[in-house]
Amino acid sequence: MNNNFYHPELLQTPEGVRDIYGNECEDKNNIQETIHSVIRSYGFDDIQTPSFEYFDIFNKERGTVASNEMFKFFDRDNNTLVLRPDITPSIARSIAKYYEDEVLPVRLCYTGNTYINNHSHQGKFKEVTQVGAELINDDTSDADAEMIAMTIECLLKTGLREFQVDIGHAGFFGGLVESTGLNPVQVKELKELLTNKNVFAAEQYLSDKNVPENIKDLLIRLPEMFGNPEYISYAKEKCSNEEFLKAIERLEKIYKIIDSYGLIQYVNCDLGMISGYDYYTGIIFRAYTYGTGEPVATGGRYDSLLSQFGHDGAAIGVAICIDQLMIAMQRQKIVIGGKQAGNIILYIPDERMSAISVASQLRNAGIRISLIRKSSRRTLEDYKAYALRNRFEKIIFIKDPDNACIIYPEEERMENAKISDILKTEADI
Repeated sequence: MNNNFYHPELLQTPEGVRDIYGNECEDKNNIQETIHSVIRSYGFDDIQTPSFEYFDIFNKERGTVASNEMFKFFDRDNNTLVLRPDITPSIARSIAKYYEDEVLPVRLCYTGNTYINNHSHQGKFKEVTQVGAELINDDTSDADAEMIAMTIECLLKTGLREFQVDIGHAGFFGGLVESTGLNPVQVKELKELLTNKNVFAAEQYLSDKNVPENIKDLLIRLPEMFGNPEYISYAKEKCSNEEFLKAIERLEKIYKIIDSYGLIQYVNCDLGMISGYDYYTGIIFRAYTYGTGEPVATGGRYDSLLSQFGHDGAAIGVAICIDQLMIAMQRQKIVIGGKQAGNIILYIPDERMSAISVASQLRNAGIRISLIRKSSRRTLEDYKAYALRNRFEKIIFIKDPDNACIIYPEEERMENAKISDILKTEADI
């Protein structure tokens, strides 16, 4: 070790980001591929957008995160750039640019990282991976239900079983505050209290405001109005605001359609759901499971966002947070499916040519092979332990050009075999 250049602090990552390696990285890739496969089966095409864009793509007028939560920097022409805190505005920009004349549905999906400069004490990741989808130019309740059904199927295919998708609507809160007469600043303050489910503070805040009692009662009760369908009937009796009632009607339609998918058991109504993103105009939803306090998927309808980029079109999207999903699955001890890591071909120097030939044939047959020359300083037990740590199914120890010993680390057994038989069995050559 060169102590003149070694600095232990260089081994650390910045707060809020981390290395993902080994088995965890393989699990993450398997989850991403599983979810991506489900989304593709629904007819979505892939799109890749830049990791950083101009600041104006995500500024407050677009309804995305606050400016102080973005990672900002400058290019050589002094333009303000940001690492994307959200992928949806990037998709909206792309739709306006590349699908300007398309009036029928456009289905796009993506895998990418987002970057939010959270407060350090929140304990949240500042870089997260999302697999998501956006359905453009379809304003129907069927499109809403399909996105929710697809989200449920994605989670089920990963192996998750105990979860719920809470469904709300931006029109619930929007319709209620429209009936209050509060100014935009007051609405923002009230929204923050209700988002944090600070019911007592919200009640105190409204106590000296000239708000109708029925609306005040609904607003205060919003955070607790979830899970029970009877809240819908109660809300209808309390508020006659047109936007609010349309939101209720939309939710009821979506429930019926999701029931047609046979997935209604995974869905809950949440009249009190308020999104942190202001661009949502219709249905909003979040998927929760135990083992993590954050949602594993979020989505909603954003029919006005595209027009800010010059394209008038309806849109609904979903983003599945891979990092939170992995945390939940690890804590629930769910085995993440996927391909075996493959096999090890172990050989001594005299059998190098045979080992390379066997490895090449198996690789050509689509089998993952790790070729390792046996060290005289290592025992077979060392390599068996190594195979277990790295999830290798078996070790093929080549003894001579025609014969090998197959070692099964998990089963703690071994057997002798002809190399020709191994090739025939393993790769059907």
